[in-house]
Amino acid sequence: MTDGTWITLISLAVTFLFMLGVPVLLVIAYWVIGCSFVLGLTLDNMGAELLNVFNKGFALLAMPLFILTGDLINKSGIARRLSDFAYACLGWLRGGLAMASLGACGLFAAISGSNSATTATIGSMLHPEMVKGGYDERFSAATAAAGGTVGIIIPPSIIFIVYGFLMNLPISDLFVAGILPGALMVIGMQLACWIVCRINGWGYLIPLQLNRILKTGFGAWLGFFAIGLVLWGIYTGKFSPTEAAGVTVGFCIIAGVASWILSSVLRMRSDKTWEEKSYAEMLVVEGFTPWQIPSITMRSAEITGILAPLIAISVVMQQILSLLGAQEVIGAFVTGMGGYYAVLFTSMVIVFFSGMVLESLPVTIILAPILAPIAASVGVDPVHFSVIFLVGASIGFITPPYGLNLYVASGVTGVPYFRLLKYTVPYLIALVGVWFLVALTPDLALMLLPSR
Repeated sequence: MTDGTWITLISLAVTFLFMLGVPVLLVIAYWVIGCSFVLGLTLDNMGAELLNVFNKGFALLAMPLFILTGDLINKSGIARRLSDFAYACLGWLRGGLAMASLGACGLFAAISGSNSATTATIGSMLHPEMVKGGYDERFSAATAAAGGTVGIIIPPSIIFIVYGFLMNLPISDLFVAGILPGALMVIGMQLACWIVCRINGWGYLIPLQLNRILKTGFGAWLGFFAIGLVLWGIYTGKFSPTEAAGVTVGFCIIAGVASWILSSVLRMRSDKTWEEKSYAEMLVVEGFTPWQIPSITMRSAEITGILAPLIAISVVMQQILSLLGAQEVIGAFVTGMGGYYAVLFTSMVIVFFSGMVLESLPVTIILAPILAPIAASVGVDPVHFSVIFLVGASIGFITPPYGLNLYVASGVTGVPYFRLLKYTVPYLIALVGVWFLVALTPDLALMLLPSR
Protein backbone atom coordinates (compact mmCIF):
# COMPACT_ATOMS: atom_id res chain seq x y z
CA MET A 1 0.00 0.00 0.00
CA THR A 2 1.07 3.58 -0.63
CA ASP A 3 1.98 6.01 2.13
CA GLY A 4 -1.22 7.94 1.43
CA THR A 5 -3.33 4.82 1.97
CA TRP A 6 -1.58 4.02 5.24
CA ILE A 7 -2.06 7.55 6.53
CA THR A 8 -5.75 7.45 5.56
CA LEU A 9 -6.23 4.17 7.45
CA ILE A 10 -4.39 5.54 10.48
CA SER A 11 -6.54 8.69 10.42
CA LEU A 12 -9.75 6.63 10.23
CA ALA A 13 -8.58 4.43 13.10
CA VAL A 14 -7.79 7.33 15.44
CA THR A 15 -11.07 9.02 14.47
CA PHE A 16 -12.87 5.87 15.57
CA LEU A 17 -10.93 5.92 18.85
CA PHE A 18 -11.92 9.55 19.36
CA MET A 19 -15.59 8.65 18.84
CA LEU A 20 -15.22 5.93 21.46
CA GLY A 21 -14.09 8.54 23.97
CA VAL A 22 -10.34 7.98 23.97
CA PRO A 23 -8.61 11.13 25.34
CA VAL A 24 -7.55 13.65 22.70
CA LEU A 25 -3.93 13.41 23.84
CA LEU A 26 -3.77 9.69 23.08
CA VAL A 27 -5.64 10.09 19.79
CA ILE A 28 -3.13 12.69 18.55
CA ALA A 29 -0.19 10.65 19.91
CA TYR A 30 -1.33 7.49 18.12
CA TRP A 31 -1.71 9.43 14.88
CA VAL A 32 1.72 11.03 15.26
CA ILE A 33 3.43 7.71 16.01
CA GLY A 34 1.70 5.93 13.12
CA CYS A 35 2.50 8.68 10.62
CA SER A 36 6.09 8.84 11.87
CA PHE A 37 6.60 5.21 10.97
CA VAL A 38 4.98 5.70 7.56
CA LEU A 39 7.19 8.74 6.81
CA GLY A 40 10.33 7.01 8.06
CA LEU A 41 10.77 9.26 11.10
CA THR A 42 12.27 7.73 14.22
CA LEU A 43 10.68 7.91 17.67
CA ASP A 44 13.90 9.62 18.78
CA ASN A 45 12.89 12.53 16.57
CA MET A 46 9.50 12.76 18.25
CA GLY A 47 11.07 12.66 21.71
CA ALA A 48 13.55 15.38 20.80
CA GLU A 49 10.78 17.60 19.42
CA LEU A 50 8.64 17.08 22.53
CA LEU A 51 11.52 18.16 24.75
CA ASN A 52 12.38 21.09 22.50
CA VAL A 53 8.88 22.55 22.89
CA PHE A 54 9.42 23.15 26.60
CA ASN A 55 13.11 24.03 26.38
CA LYS A 56 12.20 27.16 24.40
CA GLY A 57 8.83 27.82 25.98
CA PHE A 58 9.49 30.27 28.84
CA ALA A 59 6.13 31.92 28.12
CA LEU A 60 4.40 28.59 28.77
CA LEU A 61 5.42 28.82 32.44
CA ALA A 62 2.53 31.26 32.88
CA MET A 63 0.05 28.49 32.08
CA PRO A 64 0.38 26.36 35.27
CA LEU A 65 0.62 29.53 37.38
CA PHE A 66 -2.67 30.95 36.09
CA ILE A 67 -4.31 27.54 36.55
CA LEU A 68 -3.10 27.58 40.15
CA THR A 69 -4.43 31.14 40.54
CA GLY A 70 -7.91 29.96 39.56
CA ASP A 71 -7.85 27.19 42.16
CA LEU A 72 -6.55 29.55 44.86
CA ILE A 73 -9.22 32.20 44.36
CA ASN A 74 -11.90 29.52 44.34
CA LYS A 75 -10.65 27.86 47.51
CA SER A 76 -10.12 31.17 49.33
CA GLY A 77 -13.68 32.37 48.74
CA ILE A 78 -12.71 35.31 46.51
CA ALA A 79 -14.77 33.87 43.64
CA ARG A 80 -17.87 33.76 45.87
CA ARG A 81 -17.42 37.42 46.81
CA LEU A 82 -17.17 38.39 43.13
CA SER A 83 -20.38 36.52 42.30
CA ASP A 84 -22.18 38.18 45.23
CA PHE A 85 -21.19 41.59 43.87
CA ALA A 86 -22.43 40.70 40.37
CA TYR A 87 -25.78 39.57 41.78
CA ALA A 88 -26.16 42.77 43.81
CA CYS A 89 -25.70 44.77 40.60
CA LEU A 90 -28.01 42.70 38.37
CA GLY A 91 -30.48 40.93 40.66
CA TRP A 92 -33.17 43.59 40.12
CA LEU A 93 -33.51 42.57 36.46
CA ARG A 94 -35.55 39.61 35.22
CA GLY A 95 -33.00 36.81 34.99
CA GLY A 96 -30.66 38.83 37.19
CA LEU A 97 -29.09 35.84 38.93
CA ALA A 98 -28.33 34.16 35.60
CA MET A 99 -26.93 37.42 34.25
CA ALA A 100 -24.90 37.77 37.44
CA SER A 101 -23.44 34.29 36.91
CA LEU A 102 -22.27 35.41 33.45
CA GLY A 103 -20.77 38.55 34.98
CA ALA A 104 -19.09 36.43 37.65
CA CYS A 105 -17.63 34.27 34.87
CA GLY A 106 -16.09 37.39 33.37
CA LEU A 107 -14.63 38.49 36.71
CA PHE A 108 -13.30 35.00 37.46
CA ALA A 109 -11.80 34.76 33.97
CA ALA A 110 -9.94 38.02 34.61
CA ILE A 111 -7.90 36.19 37.24
CA SER A 112 -7.80 32.53 36.20
CA GLY A 113 -7.49 32.50 32.37
CA SER A 114 -9.17 29.11 31.99
CA ASN A 115 -12.52 28.21 30.42
CA SER A 116 -13.00 24.91 32.22
CA ALA A 117 -12.03 26.38 35.61
CA THR A 118 -14.48 29.26 35.06
CA THR A 119 -17.34 26.91 34.13
CA ALA A 120 -16.63 24.50 36.98
CA THR A 121 -16.25 27.18 39.66
CA ILE A 122 -19.22 29.38 38.77
CA GLY A 123 -21.39 26.40 37.85
CA SER A 124 -20.82 24.61 41.14
CA MET A 125 -21.46 27.81 43.13
CA LEU A 126 -24.45 29.35 41.35
CA HIS A 127 -26.29 26.47 39.66
CA PRO A 128 -27.98 25.36 42.93
CA GLU A 129 -28.87 29.00 43.68
CA MET A 130 -30.40 29.45 40.23
CA VAL A 131 -32.48 26.29 40.52
CA LYS A 132 -33.76 27.42 43.94
CA GLY A 133 -34.46 30.83 42.39
CA GLY A 134 -36.91 29.41 39.87
CA TYR A 135 -34.69 28.84 36.83
CA ASP A 136 -34.86 25.70 34.71
CA GLU A 137 -31.96 23.45 35.71
CA ARG A 138 -30.99 22.88 32.08
CA PHE A 139 -30.85 26.60 31.37
CA SER A 140 -28.86 27.15 34.57
CA ALA A 141 -26.25 24.58 33.56
CA ALA A 142 -26.11 25.93 29.99
CA THR A 143 -25.53 29.43 31.39
CA ALA A 144 -22.48 28.25 33.33
CA ALA A 145 -21.15 26.50 30.22
CA ALA A 146 -21.65 29.58 28.04
CA GLY A 147 -20.13 31.91 30.62
CA GLY A 148 -16.99 29.81 30.66
CA THR A 149 -16.26 30.69 27.02
CA VAL A 150 -14.82 34.06 28.09
CA GLY A 151 -12.23 32.26 30.22
CA ILE A 152 -9.77 32.18 27.30
CA ILE A 153 -10.54 35.68 25.98
CA ILE A 154 -10.55 38.03 28.98
CA PRO A 155 -6.91 38.38 30.10
CA PRO A 156 -5.02 36.63 31.49
CA SER A 157 -5.63 33.80 29.05
CA ILE A 158 -3.86 30.46 28.85
CA ILE A 159 -4.66 30.02 25.16
CA PHE A 160 -3.38 33.54 24.31
CA ILE A 161 -0.09 32.47 25.88
CA VAL A 162 0.03 29.43 23.61
CA TYR A 163 -0.94 31.50 20.55
CA GLY A 164 1.70 34.12 21.27
CA PHE A 165 4.30 31.40 21.78
CA LEU A 166 3.45 29.76 18.46
CA MET A 167 3.16 32.92 16.37
CA ASN A 168 5.96 34.91 18.05
CA LEU A 169 3.61 37.74 19.08
CA PRO A 170 3.89 39.80 22.30
CA ILE A 171 1.67 38.05 24.80
CA SER A 172 1.06 41.31 26.65
CA ASP A 173 -0.40 42.79 23.43
CA LEU A 174 -2.65 39.76 23.00
CA PHE A 175 -3.87 40.09 26.58
CA VAL A 176 -4.77 43.75 26.14
CA ALA A 177 -6.46 43.02 22.79
CA GLY A 178 -8.79 40.52 24.48
CA ILE A 179 -10.23 42.97 27.04
CA LEU A 180 -12.98 44.67 25.00
CA PRO A 181 -13.99 41.58 22.95
CA GLY A 182 -14.24 39.55 26.17
CA ALA A 183 -16.41 42.23 27.79
CA LEU A 184 -18.63 42.31 24.70
CA MET A 185 -19.04 38.53 24.87
CA VAL A 186 -20.28 38.82 28.45
CA ILE A 187 -22.68 41.67 27.58
CA GLY A 188 -23.98 39.83 24.51
CA MET A 189 -24.70 36.68 26.52
CA GLN A 190 -26.35 38.73 29.28
CA LEU A 191 -28.66 40.30 26.71
CA ALA A 192 -29.60 36.86 25.36
CA CYS A 193 -30.11 35.64 28.93
CA TRP A 194 -32.38 38.58 29.75
CA ILE A 195 -34.56 37.94 26.67
CA VAL A 196 -34.92 34.21 27.44
CA CYS A 197 -35.75 34.86 31.10
CA ARG A 198 -38.28 37.57 30.17
CA ILE A 199 -40.04 35.15 27.83
CA ASN A 200 -40.12 32.33 30.40
CA GLY A 201 -40.59 34.43 33.53
CA TRP A 202 -37.60 32.85 35.25
CA GLY A 203 -35.91 34.24 38.35
CA TYR A 204 -36.93 36.19 41.42
CA LEU A 205 -36.18 39.89 41.60
CA ILE A 206 -34.35 41.65 44.38
CA PRO A 207 -34.51 45.41 44.92
CA LEU A 208 -31.69 47.54 43.56
CA GLN A 209 -29.95 48.84 46.67
CA LEU A 210 -26.87 51.03 46.54
CA ASN A 211 -25.94 49.92 50.04
CA ARG A 212 -25.94 46.26 48.98
CA ILE A 213 -23.81 46.99 45.91
CA LEU A 214 -21.28 48.95 47.97
CA LYS A 215 -21.18 46.29 50.68
CA THR A 216 -20.63 43.37 48.29
CA GLY A 217 -18.19 45.42 46.21
CA PHE A 218 -16.22 46.23 49.36
CA GLY A 219 -16.29 42.56 50.30
CA ALA A 220 -14.87 41.60 46.90
CA TRP A 221 -11.93 44.01 47.13
CA LEU A 222 -9.36 41.23 47.09
CA GLY A 223 -10.70 39.97 43.76
CA PHE A 224 -10.72 43.45 42.24
CA PHE A 225 -7.20 44.04 43.50
CA ALA A 226 -5.98 40.80 41.87
CA ILE A 227 -7.63 41.74 38.56
CA GLY A 228 -6.18 45.24 38.68
CA LEU A 229 -2.74 43.92 39.60
CA VAL A 230 -2.59 41.65 36.54
CA LEU A 231 -3.96 44.19 34.07
CA TRP A 232 -1.90 47.09 35.43
CA GLY A 233 1.35 45.11 35.39
CA ILE A 234 0.89 43.78 31.87
CA TYR A 235 -0.55 46.97 30.37
CA THR A 236 2.20 49.19 31.76
CA GLY A 237 4.95 46.69 31.02
CA LYS A 238 6.01 46.41 34.67
CA PHE A 239 6.20 42.66 34.30
CA SER A 240 5.75 40.02 31.61
CA PRO A 241 2.71 37.69 31.53
CA THR A 242 4.81 34.95 33.13
CA GLU A 243 5.92 37.30 35.89
CA ALA A 244 2.33 38.52 36.26
CA ALA A 245 1.23 34.93 36.81
CA GLY A 246 3.85 34.46 39.54
CA VAL A 247 2.92 37.74 41.23
CA THR A 248 -0.78 36.82 41.19
CA VAL A 249 -0.13 33.39 42.67
CA GLY A 250 1.94 34.98 45.44
CA PHE A 251 -0.79 37.52 46.16
CA CYS A 252 -3.51 34.85 46.28
CA ILE A 253 -1.49 32.68 48.67
CA ILE A 254 -0.80 35.62 50.98
CA ALA A 255 -4.43 36.78 50.83
CA GLY A 256 -5.79 33.28 51.43
CA VAL A 257 -3.57 32.43 54.40
CA ALA A 258 -3.85 35.91 55.95
CA SER A 259 -7.66 35.77 55.63
CA TRP A 260 -7.74 32.38 57.35
CA ILE A 261 -5.66 33.74 60.24
CA LEU A 262 -7.79 36.87 60.60
CA SER A 263 -11.01 34.88 60.34
CA SER A 264 -9.80 32.55 63.09
CA VAL A 265 -8.95 35.53 65.31
CA LEU A 266 -12.38 37.07 64.72
CA ARG A 267 -14.13 33.86 65.70
CA MET A 268 -12.16 33.68 68.94
CA ARG A 269 -12.67 37.34 69.92
CA SER A 270 -15.80 37.35 72.03
CA ASP A 271 -15.34 40.99 73.10
CA LYS A 272 -16.12 42.41 69.66
CA THR A 273 -19.62 43.66 68.88
CA TRP A 274 -21.68 42.21 66.05
CA GLU A 275 -21.18 45.38 63.99
CA GLU A 276 -17.41 45.24 64.42
CA LYS A 277 -17.30 41.59 63.42
CA SER A 278 -19.55 42.19 60.42
CA TYR A 279 -17.35 45.06 59.22
CA ALA A 280 -14.16 43.05 59.74
CA GLU A 281 -15.54 39.99 57.97
CA MET A 282 -16.11 42.10 54.84
CA LEU A 283 -12.39 42.76 54.72
CA VAL A 284 -11.35 39.12 54.70
CA VAL A 285 -12.51 36.02 52.85
CA GLU A 286 -12.74 32.48 54.22
CA GLY A 287 -9.17 31.75 53.18
CA PHE A 288 -7.29 28.47 53.49
CA THR A 289 -4.71 27.02 55.81
CA PRO A 290 -1.04 26.67 54.84
CA TRP A 291 -1.52 22.91 55.01
CA GLN A 292 -4.13 23.05 52.22
CA ILE A 293 -1.75 24.67 49.74
CA PRO A 294 -0.09 21.37 48.68
CA SER A 295 -3.46 19.79 47.84
CA ILE A 296 -4.54 22.89 45.89
CA THR A 297 -1.23 22.88 44.03
CA MET A 298 -1.57 19.17 43.28
CA ARG A 299 -4.98 19.71 41.69
CA SER A 300 -3.56 22.47 39.49
CA ALA A 301 -0.61 20.24 38.61
CA GLU A 302 -3.00 17.52 37.46
CA ILE A 303 -4.68 19.94 35.02
CA THR A 304 -1.28 21.18 33.83
CA GLY A 305 -0.22 17.57 33.38
CA ILE A 306 -3.09 17.17 30.93
CA LEU A 307 -2.53 20.39 28.98
CA ALA A 308 1.28 20.45 28.71
CA PRO A 309 1.69 17.07 26.92
CA LEU A 310 -1.19 18.03 24.63
CA ILE A 311 0.63 21.21 23.61
CA ALA A 312 3.84 19.30 22.97
CA ILE A 313 2.31 16.46 20.95
CA SER A 314 0.20 18.93 18.95
CA VAL A 315 3.35 20.79 17.91
CA VAL A 316 4.79 17.51 16.59
CA MET A 317 1.47 16.86 14.82
CA GLN A 318 1.76 20.28 13.19
CA GLN A 319 5.21 19.36 11.87
CA ILE A 320 3.97 16.10 10.38
CA LEU A 321 1.04 17.90 8.75
CA SER A 322 3.59 20.26 7.24
CA LEU A 323 5.57 17.31 5.83
CA LEU A 324 2.34 15.90 4.36
CA GLY A 325 1.60 19.21 2.66
CA ALA A 326 -1.58 19.92 4.63
CA GLN A 327 -0.57 23.52 5.24
CA GLU A 328 -0.12 24.12 1.51
CA VAL A 329 -3.50 22.55 0.70
CA ILE A 330 -5.42 24.55 3.30
CA GLY A 331 -3.40 27.65 2.51
CA ALA A 332 -4.11 27.38 -1.21
CA PHE A 333 -7.82 26.87 -0.53
CA VAL A 334 -8.10 29.91 1.76
CA THR A 335 -5.90 32.13 -0.43
CA GLY A 336 -7.95 31.17 -3.47
CA MET A 337 -11.07 32.62 -1.88
CA GLY A 338 -10.00 36.15 -2.83
CA GLY A 339 -9.34 39.32 -0.86
CA TYR A 340 -9.52 40.58 2.72
CA TYR A 341 -13.07 39.66 3.71
CA ALA A 342 -13.19 36.41 1.77
CA VAL A 343 -10.02 35.15 3.48
CA LEU A 344 -11.21 36.42 6.85
CA PHE A 345 -14.64 34.77 6.71
CA THR A 346 -13.28 31.53 5.23
CA SER A 347 -10.80 31.34 8.11
CA MET A 348 -13.64 31.94 10.57
CA VAL A 349 -15.69 29.10 9.06
CA ILE A 350 -12.72 26.73 9.29
CA VAL A 351 -12.08 27.67 12.93
CA PHE A 352 -15.78 27.32 13.83
CA PHE A 353 -16.19 23.83 12.40
CA SER A 354 -12.82 22.70 13.77
CA GLY A 355 -13.93 23.88 17.21
CA MET A 356 -16.96 21.64 16.98
CA VAL A 357 -14.80 18.50 17.01
CA LEU A 358 -11.54 19.57 18.69
CA GLU A 359 -10.53 21.44 21.85
CA SER A 360 -9.22 24.98 21.39
CA LEU A 361 -5.64 23.95 22.09
CA PRO A 362 -5.14 21.57 19.13
CA VAL A 363 -7.26 23.90 16.95
CA THR A 364 -4.87 26.74 17.78
CA ILE A 365 -1.69 24.74 17.41
CA ILE A 366 -2.72 23.13 14.13
CA LEU A 367 -4.56 25.97 12.35
CA ALA A 368 -3.04 29.22 13.63
CA PRO A 369 0.34 28.72 11.88
CA ILE A 370 -1.55 28.04 8.64
CA LEU A 371 -4.25 30.71 8.71
CA ALA A 372 -2.49 33.60 10.44
CA PRO A 373 0.18 34.17 7.73
CA ILE A 374 -2.49 34.05 5.01
CA ALA A 375 -4.62 36.59 6.87
CA ALA A 376 -1.57 38.83 7.34
CA SER A 377 -0.83 38.62 3.60
CA VAL A 378 -4.19 40.22 2.78
CA GLY A 379 -3.80 42.96 5.37
CA VAL A 380 -5.35 41.57 8.56
CA ASP A 381 -3.49 42.82 11.62
CA PRO A 382 -1.82 39.79 13.36
CA VAL A 383 -3.07 40.83 16.83
CA HIS A 384 -6.58 41.45 15.50
CA PHE A 385 -6.57 38.06 13.79
CA SER A 386 -5.46 36.37 17.01
CA VAL A 387 -8.58 37.72 18.75
CA ILE A 388 -10.83 36.70 15.85
CA PHE A 389 -9.28 33.23 15.83
CA LEU A 390 -9.59 32.65 19.56
CA VAL A 391 -13.09 34.08 19.94
CA GLY A 392 -14.13 31.58 17.27
CA ALA A 393 -12.27 28.79 19.06
CA SER A 394 -13.97 29.72 22.35
CA ILE A 395 -17.42 29.32 20.76
CA GLY A 396 -16.47 25.69 20.17
CA PHE A 397 -16.67 25.13 23.93
CA ILE A 398 -20.48 25.03 23.67
CA THR A 399 -20.94 23.48 20.22
CA PRO A 400 -21.57 19.73 19.92
CA PRO A 401 -20.31 17.11 19.43
CA TYR A 402 -17.26 18.13 21.48
CA GLY A 403 -18.32 21.16 23.52
CA LEU A 404 -15.87 20.84 26.42
CA ASN A 405 -17.73 23.35 28.64
CA LEU A 406 -20.93 21.38 28.19
CA TYR A 407 -19.23 18.30 29.58
CA VAL A 408 -17.77 20.31 32.47
CA ALA A 409 -21.13 21.92 33.26
CA SER A 410 -22.83 18.55 33.07
CA GLY A 411 -20.29 17.09 35.47
CA VAL A 412 -20.60 19.82 38.13
CA THR A 413 -24.40 20.22 37.91
CA GLY A 414 -25.55 16.65 37.24
CA VAL A 415 -27.63 17.71 34.21
CA PRO A 416 -27.12 15.27 31.29
CA TYR A 417 -25.07 16.62 28.37
CA PHE A 418 -27.75 16.30 25.71
CA ARG A 419 -30.34 18.10 27.85
CA LEU A 420 -28.17 21.24 27.80
CA LEU A 421 -27.94 21.63 24.04
CA LYS A 422 -31.31 23.33 23.48
CA TYR A 423 -30.52 26.06 25.99
CA THR A 424 -27.14 26.91 24.51
CA VAL A 425 -28.71 28.16 21.26
CA PRO A 426 -29.46 31.74 22.47
CA TYR A 427 -25.91 32.03 23.78
CA LEU A 428 -24.48 30.70 20.51
CA ILE A 429 -26.41 33.31 18.56
CA ALA A 430 -25.15 36.07 20.85
CA LEU A 431 -21.53 34.88 20.68
CA VAL A 432 -21.53 34.53 16.91
CA GLY A 433 -22.96 38.05 16.65
CA VAL A 434 -20.18 39.44 18.84
CA TRP A 435 -17.62 37.41 16.85
CA PHE A 436 -18.62 39.05 13.57
CA LEU A 437 -18.69 42.47 15.24
CA VAL A 438 -15.10 41.96 16.44
CA ALA A 439 -14.04 40.70 13.01
CA LEU A 440 -15.53 43.71 11.23
CA THR A 441 -14.31 46.28 13.76
CA PRO A 442 -10.54 45.96 14.30
CA ASP A 443 -10.50 48.84 16.79
CA LEU A 444 -12.35 46.68 19.32
CA ALA A 445 -9.18 44.59 19.60
CA LEU A 446 -6.53 47.20 18.85
CA MET A 447 -7.65 50.49 20.41
CA LEU A 448 -6.31 49.72 23.92
CA LEU A 449 -2.85 48.67 22.77
CA PRO A 450 -0.25 51.16 24.08
CA SER A 451 1.59 51.18 20.74
CA ARG A 452 -1.51 51.97 18.64
